[in-house]
Amino acid sequence: MKNGAANANGCQGHYFEDLEVGMEASHAKRITDDDIRCFADISGDHNPLHLSDEYAAGTIFKQRIAHGILTASLLSMVFGTKLPGPGCIYISQSLNFRAPVKINDEVVASARVTMLLPEKSRAIFACNCQVNGKTVLDGEAVILVPNRP
Repeated sequence: MKNGAANANGCQGHYFEDLEVGMEASHAKRITDDDIRCFADISGDHNPLHLSDEYAAGTIFKQRIAHGILTASLLSMVFGTKLPGPGCIYISQSLNFRAPVKINDEVVASARVTMLLPEKSRAIFACNCQVNGKTVLDGEAVILVPNRP
């Protein structure tokens, strides 16, 4: 394929040589009660702040909130399926949790190429997750991107 390789599911990725500073991609997802409960089971993080209405009512948030890492995981979807896409490898991620994500919030996770390191085939991305236009999470990711064969 001209702009990248397709995986078994037909998702198209980008080779390192196709990337340019400023390229970006995003994904939106509404966070449900079921998402939070499944994430708690998968991660083992059963903090009552995420699972108990009664407990959460007594916190600064006044209601249950999603795990911060659940929100951050939406960035993995962007990297693994959109930009750079299939074949990339997550090297590192810094995260700043700015505000809570509540049940039924729609999170828009986005990543933008800020730097390219050709000698290592790595791309640096600015990462941002927003709810209603407000940043709830930001950070930076380093992704190893396959070279064109």
